[in-house]
Amino acid sequence: MTLWLNAGIIFTLLAIVVILLKWGNVVCVGVTPVRLFTFIAILFTSGLDVGLIMFPLTEFGGYANLKANPEYAFTNPMAIEFGYWGFLIWGFYFLTCFYFCVVEPKVKFFEIPLVKLINNVVIIGTCAFTAFLLLSNLPWYLPAIGDGESVIPTFYFTVFAAICFAVYSSTDIKYVRLLSISTTWLFIALIAFMWAGAFLGKDSHVAAFVNNLSLIGSYFGNLDDFVLPLNEYHEFYLFWWFAWSIMIGQFTSRFVGGLKTYQVLGAMLIFPSIPIAVWFSVIYQYHEAGIPTAGLKNFAMAFVGIVFVINSLDSLIRLYTDNLKLTVKRLGKFKYMALNIVALSLLTLLFKLEFLQIQWVGALVIGLFFSCAIFIAYSKPKTVKNIDSSPKDNEIDFTKIDSGT
Repeated sequence: MTLWLNAGIIFTLLAIVVILLKWGNVVCVGVTPVRLFTFIAILFTSGLDVGLIMFPLTEFGGYANLKANPEYAFTNPMAIEFGYWGFLIWGFYFLTCFYFCVVEPKVKFFEIPLVKLINNVVIIGTCAFTAFLLLSNLPWYLPAIGDGESVIPTFYFTVFAAICFAVYSSTDIKYVRLLSISTTWLFIALIAFMWAGAFLGKDSHVAAFVNNLSLIGSYFGNLDDFVLPLNEYHEFYLFWWFAWSIMIGQFTSRFVGGLKTYQVLGAMLIFPSIPIAVWFSVIYQYHEAGIPTAGLKNFAMAFVGIVFVINSLDSLIRLYTDNLKLTVKRLGKFKYMALNIVALSLLTLLFKLEFLQIQWVGALVIGLFFSCAIFIAYSKPKTVKNIDSSPKDNEIDFTKIDSGT
């Protein structure tokens, strides 16, 4: 699996270089273009899930334990955490976003029946994994509700409610902008709330925050060390990013609003990384200073985590139902909601039973990457060589998302 992952990473980075050299100045326009802030909000809230909120506080200690993990000795826990979530790995999303915006309309690789089937299996499986992550982390963040370790009926109900909400919001595309922008501001409010708890009223609070933020600089100084997996846990993260990449690329490609290719790459690498860096700098203070998060702080983090899950599920449900033509228009709202709620609930339980693994999904995506490259080289080399723009039918009309077209 490690060799397969390494090959996938190297292929992805080389593909990005080729795209920039050949199509760097091509203007990218999706079928439902939106303004830059909305695009970034959709990218950020759809491209991340509950793990961003719930994982770091449980991971800093492990990254600092060099006796158990000597491979982390080259940098600090903040840089490690950022390396697992920020900057370079957002290039995975750029590759697929550009492909589905500019190349796929001409190539139509994902219209091949077998490829379409595998693609939707990936999307549905990752959708369920997102719900599973929420379910498995709730006991740690809401110990007051249970014993802090067991998944109790209340947690199952919470996840089920999140699935239901996401399925409902996926019934109309106009909810995408509202949900994404609202979640972005909610996350900013969470950062401010947690910052106050960590720094307000303390001497040199600004200096402490800036010091935490500066630790991330070590990531950029050791960027080459983060390209290939450091250990099995890093492998898990990278497979997870691959699993997400193909569907987030499909989804976000719809909303690109006239940026040039190099600008899309810059937007995807830089803009999401800024709030991630700020968030980690805040919660790292809780870890370092031993500040408790019990009570309202844990509840606030869990609440925002749930909202992130709803965003992610909304985009993924919308994607696979469109691909499979299981739309509200075709099925009716009741059948549409019932089908998706039952399917996602059952698949979430399969992850809970460890019947499914996200690494398998990521490996499958890498296989799709290679298969697509081979298909293009064998069947569509001239078609791809002659691509010089987004599809002509895609026009920059920011009102489309309001009309649901």
